[in-house]
Amino acid sequence: MKVTSIETAVLHVPCPRPMSLEFKDHRMVAAFIDTDEGVRGFGYTLAFGGGGAEAIQVYLETRLKPLLIGEDPRMVGKLWDKMFRADRGIRRVGLAGYGVAALDIALWDLVGKIAGQPLFRMWGAVTDRVEAYGSGGWANYAVDDIIAEGRFYTGHGCRYYKMKIHDPDPRKNVARVEAVKKALGDGVQLMVDVNQKLDVLTTIKQAQMLEHLDLVWYEEPVLADDYAGLAEVARSIKTPVATGENHYTRFEFKELCERRAARYLMPDICRANGFSETLKIGHLAAAHGLMVSPHVVHEISLQVAAALPNAFLVEYMNWAPDDLFIDLPKCENGWFRVPERPGHGLMLTPDALKKYKAS
Repeated sequence: MKVTSIETAVLHVPCPRPMSLEFKDHRMVAAFIDTDEGVRGFGYTLAFGGGGAEAIQVYLETRLKPLLIGEDPRMVGKLWDKMFRADRGIRRVGLAGYGVAALDIALWDLVGKIAGQPLFRMWGAVTDRVEAYGSGGWANYAVDDIIAEGRFYTGHGCRYYKMKIHDPDPRKNVARVEAVKKALGDGVQLMVDVNQKLDVLTTIKQAQMLEHLDLVWYEEPVLADDYAGLAEVARSIKTPVATGENHYTRFEFKELCERRAARYLMPDICRANGFSETLKIGHLAAAHGLMVSPHVVHEISLQVAAALPNAFLVEYMNWAPDDLFIDLPKCENGWFRVPERPGHGLMLTPDALKKYKAS
């Protein structure tokens, strides 16, 4: 079996309300790998808020795609390593990591289809259902918007909800979180996300001001690049630290593990060089006694989470319109059943490319 062609496209995916209060749209970079035996693999990466999607596509088309043409797609590890080691002057982080991810996801989708098995079972399934937390609560939301969104997720049975704390006044952040906690009730546990906006001393103070709320975690407290700062925060506050959405390789996660810089690690499959690297990150975390909660794209994160004994929750963020995917997994009683279709189980609807493809 050989790879005969690879097609790519950028899709402009409009955000549903209330996320549209913060982002107009996201951009999906889709990749379709065809073979000489008629099997097709589908992969994608999500450029959150749209940034860099066109650059990801150009890099994928000009630098990564030629590496796969004519190769046996079943040799996923070999091909991942080939992509990861190419262009030695460009590290596989940022845009390059997104590009590798889209193709790696498509290769694994092919392998699963050839085997007739869902990926989580091929990787040694530990479960066939995964619990989720609702996520959103962006800075441009009014408190009532956050509460309404939280109730949307709790209405689907979620016992956890995450919101942002982006106001420069820490007292206002506390007031917002307290209002949401009061509205959602004691049956819902909260997480908060700083999104790297604070320095070490300020973020420690903010975390201490929130301790009475018994948060599940305190996310991205300082710049993702500041490993020493992350470790200092983790040592200094009572709430567990979560981070990882802006770390792209197992080598970066090794730093987080060894420094004990977080209790929850959050690789994003569409950023962290795909399924291949995310699985390695998950096993690395397990060796250090840490939990994994994949970032966003819950629909595809389910396959990895169901294959890891140390997976905690997937991030249920209602980012995709109803007509983007066929049979998107549904959240019922706070849990997702992992798709049993061969591969990762996701397909675009017949009209998705025509409707959302960038002109």
